[in-house]
Amino acid sequence: MIKSKIPNVGTSIFSTMSELSAKYNAVNLSQGFPNFSCSDQLIDLFYKQLKMGNNQYAPMPGVFALRAAIAQKTQDLYGKSYNPETEITITAGATQALNTAITALVHEGDEVVVLEPAYDSYAPVIKLNGGIPIYFTLKSPEYKIDWIELTKLVNSRTKLIIINSPHNPTGTILTADDLQTLSRLVHGTNIIVLSDEVYEHIVFDGNKHESVISYPELAERSVVISSFGKTYHATGWKVGYALAPEAIMKEFRKIHQFQVFAVNTPAQYAYAEFMNNKSQYLELSDFYQQKRDYFLSLLEGSPFTVTPSYGTYFQLLSYAGFSTMRDTDFAHKLVTDYGVASVPVSEFYHDKYDQKVLRFCFAKTNDVLEQGVERLLKIREEDFVPGNL
Repeated sequence: MIKSKIPNVGTSIFSTMSELSAKYNAVNLSQGFPNFSCSDQLIDLFYKQLKMGNNQYAPMPGVFALRAAIAQKTQDLYGKSYNPETEITITAGATQALNTAITALVHEGDEVVVLEPAYDSYAPVIKLNGGIPIYFTLKSPEYKIDWIELTKLVNSRTKLIIINSPHNPTGTILTADDLQTLSRLVHGTNIIVLSDEVYEHIVFDGNKHESVISYPELAERSVVISSFGKTYHATGWKVGYALAPEAIMKEFRKIHQFQVFAVNTPAQYAYAEFMNNKSQYLELSDFYQQKRDYFLSLLEGSPFTVTPSYGTYFQLLSYAGFSTMRDTDFAHKLVTDYGVASVPVSEFYHDKYDQKVLRFCFAKTNDVLEQGVERLLKIREEDFVPGNL
């Protein structure tokens, strides 16, 4: 008999909704990936590296040229210098980087503050390492952090605080005031901050991404995670990276070397060269803001309540104004009866806290967005009365 280490974890909601979408030939606005290709130039660079013979193991911390390019970008954007030799590691995607950081830092009995709704990989990895997730609930529609209440969760057992901005699934962003407050909160403690910043280049409406890197008190105690897949529309290449002070990165690499050892070599060389084209990430916010704005313009006249996303490529829609149906039931019916797949936001809470909100991904071509919204506009509110399943 096999005894599960995480018995309450099943198939992720993302897989479930994508499978349901395929079964009913629905427009899939659930899982968070673009349906369009990455740059032809990036593909050509990858192919060039294949032909050049860069097909064997990369160095364990990553190809140095890529680490150096990341260090330069970080200096340019956030004004802090990271040593590419000792403070930057290339990972097999951001999820692996998150797993590695938690595994390296969390010991039996350590408490980790998790702000929910949260990316679904955080809590299981904390538990696998003997840690205790301490959940803090963010509430619709603003999902703002009440720092006075959050501070009450912090004590001598707190090892880690996990933050995520721009935030998946809500599309909110942390402000300078948020990070300054966090800086004061951790001052004089041994708390480490794990900052999930995979959507760092997707921020809207003239706002800027507030990274912990820009705050010295936070930078000296933070592991920062980012993702090439999110930035360059190549999620399937599974390349991300982590930045941290040398003492923390040393522990990170001890785990990294036994989890994956090395990451896709030709992709690393391709990204290193592609990063010379700074417009690819500097103009990404404009690219996705146009998609967000177009998606919202199509939704005018729909029964949903909209709070525009401030970042990421996700948009939340509330149906609380016309139905009391659970969001999981609502999302299921939306696929089966209307042919549109979304993600119920309660699935991002450990206790399935239901606020009648669904997450939609707008990283899609315009024709797909148009097709999806055309179906959403056909919703009949009477179809979503609880019991009408």
